[in-house]
Amino acid sequence: MKTLNNEATPVENDLEQIEVLGARVHNLQNIDIAIPRNQLVVITGLSGSGKSSLAFDTIYAEGQRRYIETFSAYARQFLGGLERPDVDKITGLSPVISIEQKTTGKNPRSTVGTTTEVYDFFRLLYARAGEAFSYKTGEKMVKYTDREILNLILSQFEQKNVYILSPLVKGRKGHYKELFEQIRKKGFLNVRVDGEMKEIRHGMKVDRYKNHFIEVVIDKLKVTPKDQKRLEDSVALAMKQGKNIMMVLEKDTDTPRYFSRQLMCPTTGISYNEPAPHNFSFNSPQGACPKCKGLGFVEETDIEKIIPDKTKSIYSGGIIPLGRYKNNLIFWQLEAIADKHGFKLKTPIKNIPDEGLDEILHGTTEPLRLKDTPLGTSSNYSLSFDGIISYIRNQQNNDTSQKARKWANQFVRKTTCPQCNGQRLNKEALHFLIDGKNIAQVSNMDLKDLYKWCDGLEDRLSSKQRTIAREILKEIRARLGFMLDVGLDYLTLNRSAMTLSGGESQRIRLATQIGSQLVNVLYILDEPSIGLHQRDNHRLITSLKQLRDTGNSVLVVEHDRDMMMAADHIVDMGPYAGRHGGEVVAQGTPNEILKAESLTANYLRGNKDIPLPSDRRKGDGHKLTIKGAHGNNLKNIDVSFPLGTFICVTGVSGSGKSTLINETLYPILNQHIYNSVKDPLPYKSVKGLEYIDKVVNVDQSPLGRTPRSNPATYTKLFDDIRKLFAELPEAKIRAYKPGRFSFNVKGGRCETCKGAGVQVIEMNFLPDVMVECPECRGKRYNRETLEVRYKGKSISDVLNMTINQAVDFFEHIPSLVHRLKILQEVGLGYIRLGQPSTTLSGGESQRVKLASELSKKDTGKTVYLLDEPTTGLHFEDIRVLLDVLSRLISKGNTVIMIEHNLDVIKAADYIIDIGPEGGAQGGNVVCCGTPEEVAACPQSYTGQFLKMEGL
Repeated sequence: MKTLNNEATPVENDLEQIEVLGARVHNLQNIDIAIPRNQLVVITGLSGSGKSSLAFDTIYAEGQRRYIETFSAYARQFLGGLERPDVDKITGLSPVISIEQKTTGKNPRSTVGTTTEVYDFFRLLYARAGEAFSYKTGEKMVKYTDREILNLILSQFEQKNVYILSPLVKGRKGHYKELFEQIRKKGFLNVRVDGEMKEIRHGMKVDRYKNHFIEVVIDKLKVTPKDQKRLEDSVALAMKQGKNIMMVLEKDTDTPRYFSRQLMCPTTGISYNEPAPHNFSFNSPQGACPKCKGLGFVEETDIEKIIPDKTKSIYSGGIIPLGRYKNNLIFWQLEAIADKHGFKLKTPIKNIPDEGLDEILHGTTEPLRLKDTPLGTSSNYSLSFDGIISYIRNQQNNDTSQKARKWANQFVRKTTCPQCNGQRLNKEALHFLIDGKNIAQVSNMDLKDLYKWCDGLEDRLSSKQRTIAREILKEIRARLGFMLDVGLDYLTLNRSAMTLSGGESQRIRLATQIGSQLVNVLYILDEPSIGLHQRDNHRLITSLKQLRDTGNSVLVVEHDRDMMMAADHIVDMGPYAGRHGGEVVAQGTPNEILKAESLTANYLRGNKDIPLPSDRRKGDGHKLTIKGAHGNNLKNIDVSFPLGTFICVTGVSGSGKSTLINETLYPILNQHIYNSVKDPLPYKSVKGLEYIDKVVNVDQSPLGRTPRSNPATYTKLFDDIRKLFAELPEAKIRAYKPGRFSFNVKGGRCETCKGAGVQVIEMNFLPDVMVECPECRGKRYNRETLEVRYKGKSISDVLNMTINQAVDFFEHIPSLVHRLKILQEVGLGYIRLGQPSTTLSGGESQRVKLASELSKKDTGKTVYLLDEPTTGLHFEDIRVLLDVLSRLISKGNTVIMIEHNLDVIKAADYIIDIGPEGGAQGGNVVCCGTPEEVAACPQSYTGQFLKMEGL
């Protein structure tokens, strides 16, 4: 490329590295950095040191902005202007794809198969190469061409007298007067009704309350080769009248033979429509099970929740939805039912006759006569009773009142759909088989087993199937291979996307990207190793190298030691968090970083480490024991948790840790202490509940779904800040109450953006874009509210402070400082008070919840459940977090944590290792004990890695 001066410009540099000059987004300190292209680059550093600001808010945001600039002016007017990141110049940027940690959506229809599109290929495979079987007899379905039908009739019925019939009605009620009249007008003379030949008469009809089978007689003839032309015409006419199905009945016999152009059962005559991919989709009405609409479960009213104690009477509150006796219409109706069946409302429920109880629950159509009521002693007032269950159902479907729905949901439980047994599809779709398996059975296999099944499948198919399936199977195998490469071999295709951890959903998207085989793309990943056991780390690293080797640049924000040492280039941000960070402390190859002077390098070299506790706590002598847990893949296990200790639950991904803690232990404690609605997964018994009086579950779900929720509102800090502003002299002069300083109600907020500070612009094919509100410039409040200042700062300025700044600013207000300091201690000093919760990572959301709980009074008998709280934490932050947890435990509380990070596992008092593998091969307790005892266990993968760490 030549310029006007005929000098060559250096384009080569652009192709070799991404240059970012003068980046000032968030806390970046006007930095210049060059990142090599087509390499695996890891950005590391303390939480809040500016890693995400550099990777996502600068490089990714600029890539997305440039992409949108390529749209036509017409398209851009709908998108609004995307803000240019605060950076002087970025060169060498490729198209950017970001794979973030966002926890997946809440749609119950979304599964691993639909997200990765593997299920779509299976639907195509079953529609084109599946073999249909009858759901009544299990016989293989057949379909014929007209020529084949003709030849079959000539060979099977030669020289025999036959009727050629077209079926019109199959097992349906009705008098069919109009149908007979139509047939008569078409010129047909005879019909066969329920197996009996009849001549059609004017006004003919049948019993409307019985099921009927009606066929019209198209022709009666003796089958001979010379009548072939007549037979041909009759078959064509019979097919037309019978909608592609016809019957041949030999004279003086009762068993017709069916022929069809569609798939049809030769014995019973059931026919299926020609299969198409949508017939195998549980999201399409053509494929979904009609009862559960393709969800696999139905909601049923649970009688045991309505009447938990049958020794009580109705009068004393035995029926929970009704409560104790009140003088109102429902109880008068119940008294009338009691009179009718000869019992009293004070009779214990177990002694009430079954018919009476059935009427109370399911209602009665007979009118009830009410006696001894305010309507009169022998009132003629009579009315029917709908039953308690139908009342609960009505409340559940109540669109106007959320409170009514919540009340009704406590008496409802989800059960597997009885019609499809949880397979989500209708019976026709479930009777298409390939190699003896239907599509639902295939979706239920672990990906590892599914890959093996697909591997030699062509050899087990017929030659026609093989030709059709070859290309589809090649695609399926490639995609399954990528998912196995990123360590997801324990998932199944029908696993709901709602139940995946942040790391799993990120690795699924990573597998999809590897499958797309793009080149010259810049991939930015946010901690893809979350939720991955050390054993599977190398598989993830190999996948990322595979992306790099196909000609892409891979940028990973990561704290994992293995990932750092496997990178081609490391960028270390720091030196500290928040405004004390935002600089590049060191960069280079892993070996160069090891020689540098930074916190990360000190930990990597081993100069600094997370200290082991001097002695392991033994606890307070009490234990919480669950026996016979067998939900999901758990194999009927017994687990004991020593109370008053720090317990780590470990094991490879998919081994059953979350099933045991989040879906069995937490609901058991929650039901015991707070009478919650959610049922735990099945278990036999639990002992030791009396030693616990509070349970706190700190998970990684977002704090809120809108930009309105933020750390200040979640931890209730903002209530005190608003009260403080309302007490100021300026606010009192203007008669402002605390509500004036809320951005969620009218009054003080900016009405253009309704106090959100941003306006959401919906993009049809891209994620929604947030644009700063033009009226208040992102300040959320109107001008009058912002005129009230404390120490020179308005309420909006306070929301924009980081936690660290707020600790100094509010140092003389003890109630605020106490809570702010806890946020600081869990490693969140760098986040802003008003930072929208949608922008917090999973680990940050979890630590905000943890801080919120820590600021409350603990009882000394509290159980804290944490799910990988080290997400997004640097070695130094982990040390601080362990100190905070240690203080909690020293007061007698128990901390149970699911964790893969070896630095944390080493510091635990007690380890429960679940495994040995993921999926169906998991679900057993491999070993329990102190870290030293687990390290000595040869069957435990966790133990092997602890041994390498020197335990």
